[in-house]
Amino acid sequence: MKVYGITNCNTVKKALDWLKANNVAYEFHDFKKLGVSTEKLIEWDSKAGYEKFMNKQGLTYKQLDPSVKEGIKTKDDALQLLQQKTSMIKRPVIEEGNFLFFGFDEKVYDEHLLGK
Repeated sequence: MKVYGITNCNTVKKALDWLKANNVAYEFHDFKKLGVSTEKLIEWDSKAGYEKFMNKQGLTYKQLDPSVKEGIKTKDDALQLLQQKTSMIKRPVIEEGNFLFFGFDEKVYDEHLLGK
């Protein structure tokens, strides 16, 4: 299982704490240090749609210049912006086989990762 996020994000911290408490093994990919590839964003978009992981509620999006927001006209525009501003990706991103989930939801984690 791979977990994508940034280490200083409270939601990522909650998720990592949950994974550790439940003895779920994972590999962590830090967006700030490692970025995210165009291919990975395209893969996530094909599975979930970029609207699902583009966090418009976060500070990074809210602080964008209005012209940048208005410039998001296509999927390619959105993915390019997400690659430049990884803080706009809803975190954490959990990938395990065909399972792809954005954010932290204890119920979803219990069901999928623990089989409860």
